[in-house]
Amino acid sequence: MNLSQFYINGKWVDPVKPETLDVINPATEESVGRISVGSIQDVDNAVIAARQAFNSFSKTSVNERIELLTEIRNIYKKRFTEIAEAIMTEMGAPINLASGAQASVGMAHLKTAIRVLGEQKFEYTHNNMVIRKEPIGVCGLITPWNWPINQVLSKLAPCIAAGCTAVLKPSEIAPLSAIIISEIIHEAGAPAGVYNMVHGYGPIVGEAMSNHKDIDMMSFTGSTRGGIAVATASAKTVKRVSQELGGKSPNIIIDDAKFNESVTKGVSGCMSNTGQSCNAPTRMLVPAHRHDEALEIAKTAANSMKTGDPKLQSTDIGPLVSELQFNKVQELLKSGMQSGATLVTGGVGKPDGLEIGYFVKPTIFGNVSNDMEIAQEEIFGPVLSIIPYKTDEEAVSIANDSEYGLAAYVAGENTDKLMYFARNLNAGQIHLNYASGGADAPFGGFKKSGNGREKGEWGLDEFLEIKAIMG
Repeated sequence: MNLSQFYINGKWVDPVKPETLDVINPATEESVGRISVGSIQDVDNAVIAARQAFNSFSKTSVNERIELLTEIRNIYKKRFTEIAEAIMTEMGAPINLASGAQASVGMAHLKTAIRVLGEQKFEYTHNNMVIRKEPIGVCGLITPWNWPINQVLSKLAPCIAAGCTAVLKPSEIAPLSAIIISEIIHEAGAPAGVYNMVHGYGPIVGEAMSNHKDIDMMSFTGSTRGGIAVATASAKTVKRVSQELGGKSPNIIIDDAKFNESVTKGVSGCMSNTGQSCNAPTRMLVPAHRHDEALEIAKTAANSMKTGDPKLQSTDIGPLVSELQFNKVQELLKSGMQSGATLVTGGVGKPDGLEIGYFVKPTIFGNVSNDMEIAQEEIFGPVLSIIPYKTDEEAVSIANDSEYGLAAYVAGENTDKLMYFARNLNAGQIHLNYASGGADAPFGGFKKSGNGREKGEWGLDEFLEIKAIMG
């Protein structure tokens, strides 16, 4: 795997200034290689290539772009196992998750982009006008480490489908899978400059992209703090900014015969990916008179999950991605224990027998009030806060009392109640009984969870400008 170079203008090239960074396997705390990190000059070179390529690529036919995306998908399929192993190595995802949802979602995004591109009307008549949808231009894509392939291809696939060109900065913490994507795109025969990749730090490479006068759009997924930085820098050139940021998703459990199942599945959803999903259901709201029952169900569910070596098929929960993330989660666990919440299971420190690696104990807090730090702060670890509610109206009020609004969950049998909650929750995605819309459902948030939408036709629209031709 080519760790030391960037992919610019159809070639693997050396950085302008030599500087490297270790890629750490979070399960072993050992370096698995060193990537080069880029500079403003590397970004300039990538943008020049993307700008030159846009002139011709923006004029390619729908069929040409479908053929390119289809070839990318075919090669992706051949390298599926490598991609899964890269994800497991770079961010600690258990192999079942890495070869399941983590790697499979890339195939799904490519399939969806091909379908949506084939169905899109790029020019049509409306009220005596001709409406055209045209590619916006050169797009800067900044992606995170927690779902590396998901976020790269949820941006890149519609970007290419629209006829745009791209400069990608993948997470410097988890860059391995993005390098494989670069190799796949090269093998698929994408025209030089259509896709470019530069590794690096957000405050250097990310800011250079956001500031760049020849980048027409920034698509960013990451922390709210990072999103504010991208938007602030992008405002200088009035470029479009699409952001998918943090979350603190509520999960309202309805009082009915499915209570045990609803709580159990909610724990599993929170702990999946070691709690490192921006849309994880991390605040469980339960009827007050069944609160203690919920704690016992949740404790059983959490204690049944195996934390350990990501290479083992039996592992449910892997390590956190980095020492920095481990330390952050430990501090928030201490905050929860000091706040008056009930520690049901888990807590500070590493699980027994896992002294090496950034492993944490799956943790459940009960008797949580929504003003506690653990109920408001995005922990990004396997930590669940259980909050009692007395009425449906109070549940809605608690659920919406957050600066985030990415996702929300409601679990139960009563269809009318499910829809009552769904219509009143302030979030971009509402999961009823843990259903998923997959790669076709629009994904994005309210409030400080961002703006814009990814996936499906909504994701394609993010990369298109609308032109009205009148007269």
